[in-house]
Amino acid sequence: MIREFTSLAELRAACDDDLLVWAAQDLTGRRSRAWALGDAVVAAAPDISRHDRIAVWGGPACAVELVRHAFAELGPTYRPFGERELMTRVMAELTGLKVSGEFSWMSLTVPPPPADPGAGEVGAEEVSAGEAGWLDAAEEDEVAALIARHAPGSYAVPGDAGVRRWAGVRIGGRPAAVAADAWSAPSVGLLAGVATAARWRGRGLAERVCRWMSRELVAEHGRAALMVDDDNATAIALYERLGYRRRLVLSSVMN
Repeated sequence: MIREFTSLAELRAACDDDLLVWAAQDLTGRRSRAWALGDAVVAAAPDISRHDRIAVWGGPACAVELVRHAFAELGPTYRPFGERELMTRVMAELTGLKVSGEFSWMSLTVPPPPADPGAGEVGAEEVSAGEAGWLDAAEEDEVAALIARHAPGSYAVPGDAGVRRWAGVRIGGRPAAVAADAWSAPSVGLLAGVATAARWRGRGLAERVCRWMSRELVAEHGRAALMVDDDNATAIALYERLGYRRRLVLSSVMN
């Protein structure tokens, strides 16, 4: 029998998987939903990281029934996603689902150590980079311009729903590398929108801001997570240096 969770605490007691708990968001009202059947659990929320999403966890047979149930409750705009082996088996049983993307989900429970103060110098001929920290709301126009020019594919953009705040490293008083706290859930903070101006790449600034943001997210939420393209080896290596654990994920969409 399918059981619906009525609180985040109830969901976490049944399954505290970070991908699943993130997709559940705060699990209040009817905006986000979660259900269990046998050895499987799904959690869903609209418009998180640009899509309506259903996170899938557990045994394939029960997971298939839960995804069917979620579609019946929520409609066909939702995108089931989860670890690749599981989602491959779910897709084989559900007519109409096709792959919409493959990427890595990375998560962290132990905050990385603070950055070495001497690391990441931008060069003797330039102004040294400042410390990472939260950016002011007044700087979001500059962040938006940096994203548009140097990371146009970023899901996180200043002013979008769910994009809470930005951190960055300033050079000459202006953001040179940035990252967003976006679509975070109560017990999983999400790191997104990482971008560095082309002029300052290769100097450790992205690592500096990601290290600082990861520490903040773990302190506030208990763990941090992010999504990264599988072919972005440089970013994956950076996150692994910070202690993030990688899982290969498949996302699907209804035809």
